[in-house]
Amino acid sequence: MLSAKSLFQEIIDNDESFALFCSIAAGGESQGGWENARIAALVPQSERGLAPKITRHGADEDKHGRIFTALMKKRGLAPVPVPPETDYTMLLERDGIGLAHDRLRADRPLSVQDIVVYLAHSRVTEQRASEQMELLRRHFADHPDLGRAVKMISNDEDNHLAYCHEELLRFARAGHGRAIQRTLRRCALAEIRIYRDVSLAVMAHMGRILGWPRAKSAVLAAGIHAVYAWERFAGWRRMVSLTMPERRDALGGPAATAPEFA
Repeated sequence: MLSAKSLFQEIIDNDESFALFCSIAAGGESQGGWENARIAALVPQSERGLAPKITRHGADEDKHGRIFTALMKKRGLAPVPVPPETDYTMLLERDGIGLAHDRLRADRPLSVQDIVVYLAHSRVTEQRASEQMELLRRHFADHPDLGRAVKMISNDEDNHLAYCHEELLRFARAGHGRAIQRTLRRCALAEIRIYRDVSLAVMAHMGRILGWPRAKSAVLAAGIHAVYAWERFAGWRRMVSLTMPERRDALGGPAATAPEFA
């Protein structure tokens, strides 16, 4: 019987599929770290108080990338090239979601509207990250190799999501409410489509590595399409709501140190 746990277990147990999984994850986290570092450096003067939180966000993402790399190293594995069709962050940027990398490379301060776009993009993608890590935490928190990493990353993603809610609500009170909702909706609808496409691509690569029969691959693909259909109909709305989080000032301190995986 197919289940999320059995599927992940199969991927984790095979060195080649595990290396691909960790390489995809590490690449996305490292890209997020770079983006946040550049945004922190370019925050407009009126929002300089946000810079330490954005820096913390980026430091967390960098840490996650190092954790996934360390998990590979512990098994004697090296990172592998990330297939372009599985590069979630690159595909989002190519679709115009978030701040363009050309803009972040320019040494020109961002506007307040740019910060609103950054936070709205982060609120949507951190929702996805929080849910994915909660799934892994539920099934692998006690895993001898993955447990500590999964719990740390899951906690960080929950902090990032709380931070996005709190800051977007602050900007909404300052008069940016319509722009926030418009940007959130556009980001959410694009994200669920890209997530579907990336999921299909990742499962296709895993299927080839693990030798899945066509029937199994077809069932998994149908499941991915079913999730997309639900998200397109109603599920995207969970990505655009804003509520004051229980975790206040979630990124108000320094990033925690990554655990050692000796």
